[in-house]
Amino acid sequence: MKLYSTNNKKLRVSFKEAVFNSLPSDKGLYMPTEIPSLSADFINNLEQFTLPDIAFEVAHHLIGDSIPANDLRLLVDDAINFEAPVVSLDDRTAVLELFHGPSLAFKDFGARFMSRVMGYFSKTEENSKLLDVLVATSGDTGGAVALGFLGVEGTRVTILYPKGKVSPIQEQQLTRNGQNIRAIEVDGSFDDCQALVKEAFNDAELNQRFRLTSANSINIARLIPQTFYYFNAYAQMKRKGITDIVFSVPSGNFGNIGAGLLAYKMGLPVRQFLAATNVNDTVPRFLSDGYYEPRPSIATLSNAMDVGNPSNWVRIMDLFEDDRALLKETVTAYAYSDEETRSAIDELYSSYQYLACPHTAIAYLAGQAYKKEQGGNYTTIFLSTAHPCKFPDVFSEEKQKAIFIPEQVKELESKPSQKEELGADYEAFKQWLQEEL
Repeated sequence: MKLYSTNNKKLRVSFKEAVFNSLPSDKGLYMPTEIPSLSADFINNLEQFTLPDIAFEVAHHLIGDSIPANDLRLLVDDAINFEAPVVSLDDRTAVLELFHGPSLAFKDFGARFMSRVMGYFSKTEENSKLLDVLVATSGDTGGAVALGFLGVEGTRVTILYPKGKVSPIQEQQLTRNGQNIRAIEVDGSFDDCQALVKEAFNDAELNQRFRLTSANSINIARLIPQTFYYFNAYAQMKRKGITDIVFSVPSGNFGNIGAGLLAYKMGLPVRQFLAATNVNDTVPRFLSDGYYEPRPSIATLSNAMDVGNPSNWVRIMDLFEDDRALLKETVTAYAYSDEETRSAIDELYSSYQYLACPHTAIAYLAGQAYKKEQGGNYTTIFLSTAHPCKFPDVFSEEKQKAIFIPEQVKELESKPSQKEELGADYEAFKQWLQEEL
């Protein structure tokens, strides 16, 4: 597998180099030089395969000989060891539950796969320097990365999260693991956290002293495994005789829907993708009026989507060769307020007795809006990206009582919190890294 930068299509690097470097020096994002098409036989018989089978086949086609097939199969089986069921709510509406992994969020797919890839490559390296993983999170990424790398030999993880803008359970997952996991509470927004991480990667002095890499969705090893659950969702529906599907995706940094579009480019039959955002509507505005105008992020109930300048958008534009008109044929975008989000949570509970986190509720709203506009007999699958227990303050007392609290959450509650507090100033962050790492 060879990759180029979205800012330099003549660049060529190996998969291993892209995984460890995360960002090209020109500040673009890595993309595969070729997007392989899966065989028609595989696509037509997806319903016969398990999730690990699908994950291996997709990963092998993308990664090629960068990891030998036997090793890749073992890696996939270890990383993707939990389910992602599609739950039907009615004849034409279903929800893809992506919160059955260790951190109770869809990002377990990317974090677990990436940590195993990094661990695999590290074993074959002569470089004995500790691998420092830097990650910015608006909510669930940090928890997934923390649990994905927890106790992994030769690694150290530093997570930056915005003060007061993550839920209590999300913060526990960031600050109560200990071991090789460190957390920094930044007095600012997610965009500030992301900017600090990006600047560190482009700091020559830091990179000479430390072996830095990223675990954000900017890392290609995070993006690849997120394609798995789109293929697996299609396989589950195909077993029911359903193949005409629209995916509605909660969208913040746009890695999730970016993976879906990569799956689409590899041959997954999808009628349409819906990009569902909160009031941080940079992409819906762009698709509507043609002007891409990032703005400072606004705090909302759906905090993991509070992104004013989504990093992965450049990848999506690259997939569609910067052709907005072509992109609009495949992606329709919607934006919703907190008030609309609360109403959707109530509607899902009253109509289906289904408890949905605010991100999931926004995806549901987009699916309903598209149905009203387009009609048709297709099935809408909206993605549920996090367990509702992560957002207790969003729910009424009645709904809170109905929330099942997983054991891993109860275990974290008894552990002490460990975190650093910093402002959004890069020099202060750099000094902390130099002193603490």
